[in-house]
Amino acid sequence: MIEQTKLTISNATFYAYHGVDKQEKRLGGKYEVDLDLWYNGQNAIINDSISQAIDYQSVLLEVSELIQKENYNLIETLAYNILDNIMKQFPLLEKATIKIRKCNAPIRHTIDYVEVEQTISRETYKSHLST
Repeated sequence: MIEQTKLTISNATFYAYHGVDKQEKRLGGKYEVDLDLWYNGQNAIINDSISQAIDYQSVLLEVSELIQKENYNLIETLAYNILDNIMKQFPLLEKATIKIRKCNAPIRHTIDYVEVEQTISRETYKSHLST
């Protein structure tokens, strides 16, 4: 019996307008998102049923809407809001980790990207709702 299924979405790319600098919010930039989604996939596997699984296409639609809907100063806030939303939208989801990479951050150093990583579990999410 399978205890957990881990579904990974790697390097989903978006163009969005986040950052503290006015130029970032006006010109925008490239963002890359990775998601690791854990859930009990036993019923989905046995029944070969998408309705009993985490539909990664629906997850990506949620991420796309959130990353392009509002402008945030911090990618940390963006990551939190994405995790919060997918926990609400996907009740099968038991744990999720997100990484958001901000490519070409406007700083005075040569870097590939700046990245934030956050993890949330259903257990901590439930306790968050009750406070």
